[in-house]
Amino acid sequence: MDVLCLGILVADVVAKPIEEMPGKGKLQLVDTMELHTGGCASNTGYDLNKLGISTGLMGKVGMDGFGDFFVNYMEDSGLDTRGIKRTSSVNTSATMVMVSADGERTFFHYLGANGELCYDDIDLDILREAKILHIAGAFLMPEFDGDPAAKVLKQARDLGIITSLDTAWDSRDNWMSLLEPCLHHLDIFMPSIEEARMVTGKEEPKEIADFLLSYGIGTVALKMGEQGSYIRTRDWDMYVPIFEVETVDSTGAGDAFAAGFLAGVSKGWDHREAAKLASAVGACCVTAMGATVGVKNWQETLSFMNSA
Repeated sequence: MDVLCLGILVADVVAKPIEEMPGKGKLQLVDTMELHTGGCASNTGYDLNKLGISTGLMGKVGMDGFGDFFVNYMEDSGLDTRGIKRTSSVNTSATMVMVSADGERTFFHYLGANGELCYDDIDLDILREAKILHIAGAFLMPEFDGDPAAKVLKQARDLGIITSLDTAWDSRDNWMSLLEPCLHHLDIFMPSIEEARMVTGKEEPKEIADFLLSYGIGTVALKMGEQGSYIRTRDWDMYVPIFEVETVDSTGAGDAFAAGFLAGVSKGWDHREAAKLASAVGACCVTAMGATVGVKNWQETLSFMNSA
């Protein structure tokens, strides 16, 4: 297994277009409503698999219909699902995603099984098979965030596994207190610029990256939306522009960026080239409805990257 994606696993119900909520007790028609797999870990893992990278998922889902859909879909797609635990105490985490005509998203989220994921759910035998461990969805796993996640990252690093982490928005405002234990054990950190500002208390990308590198992180990749991304190591930095495409739905774009970057790393690419690949995968993602539908296979992605 090249990459093990550990973290939040979600069923997404996506509707478009929604410009405003209907009045209480009222009904509003939409043009489309679809069921997709979602969540940072599953999105990134699915995208990696689409790119031809051997990928496993690790996390927790319920014994409900959403959980059945999730596991069956991932197995049918060719991902390694041995690391997914099932629970009967809560339902599968789910999100209602309301997409406006211009592609912006609004969410209602049920924490569900992701809220129960804990250190004891981690199968270390499966972890040992991975070349890269990517934890995705930090701040949305209350029993795993903080010291338990740091313990897994340290164990992975001690085994010679490349460690990576991506964050979500922390609505509980525990930013640095939860994340700091993990920062000491990361090779790659890929937050959004907004999340990174909350974590570090810094504003400018260079200041943010310098602060994070002081913890011993090898590479910081800041996702900055329409401004592209900023990549920094101890030796160099660079801004990577976006690829200009028509945006249909921006759901999953950050996870697609992470998948592209990790795909490059797994193939031994220089991190500069991996960042360009990440930008290309993110651009493909936003061209279709849903978090993973727009992502292309390896050859199609390379053709897009080289022709754009």
